[in-house]
Amino acid sequence: MLEGFPEYVGHEGRAAEIRLFEIGIIPGLLQTPEYAEVLADSAVKRGAITTEQAHEQVTLVAERQAALVRPSSPLVFVMLDESCIRRPIGEPPVMDAQLERLAEFAELPNTVLQVAPYDMGARRTFNLPLYILTMPDRSLMSYAESAHRGHLERESSFVLPLLAAYHQLQAEACSQAASVAMINQLRKGTP
Repeated sequence: MLEGFPEYVGHEGRAAEIRLFEIGIIPGLLQTPEYAEVLADSAVKRGAITTEQAHEQVTLVAERQAALVRPSSPLVFVMLDESCIRRPIGEPPVMDAQLERLAEFAELPNTVLQVAPYDMGARRTFNLPLYILTMPDRSLMSYAESAHRGHLERESSFVLPLLAAYHQLQAEACSQAASVAMINQLRKGTP
């Protein structure tokens, strides 16, 4: 795990609101076990992680998801770059089940799911994955990753501009209904 991520996960499990933006893959909070296993197995085959680390990653995905169904469930806002839903991961049944999971997630009363379509072009406000947490005391923190490093930021003066950019992205992205329609079209095999 990258620096800062274990600490972020601890805060995520207590957050009142979770906002995330992801590029390329479905975020762990929404991954099916099969999708998570394909990603972990691929990392093992590339020599990036060990088999034990792969098992730990898949277990962590399940643990993080369990935090979403706690008695006081957080509000979860998910923004996916279109590449997340278009890039096939695993065999077709794995990807179909993953897309179905996204559509089911969008139906929950405490969630919002939106897709940032390719045609947003330069209006897409982020080029790297980003997570923003609002804690029960309304304090903010963010977590961002590059290829080699993760960074947890607690200073509001740094997090507030990210939150504003996130809201701008939400305004430009497809609505939840249009996003779910896009996902369902992909499940049917139509572009």
